[in-house]
Amino acid sequence: MANDSHQRAAEFHNLAAHAHQAAITHHGKEDHLTGHELSRQAMEYAAKAFQFSKAAHKESAAFAKKKKPKK
Repeated sequence: MANDSHQRAAEFHNLAAHAHQAAITHHGKEDHLTGHELSRQAMEYAAKAFQFSKAAHKESAAFAKKKKPKK
């Protein structure tokens, strides 16, 4: 289960990076409307990546607690 959250977070981080790069390209070509739309999309992907990262961190912490040897 934790692997799924880590994988989804990585996918959204990659999507955000790609959308940011595409936005930069469009802004450079003075296609500001498309650039702004891609920037908005990149922010949405980044927000989703953050949410999945938080979930993955929480799941990993819970898993680590279970695996901790008892003294």
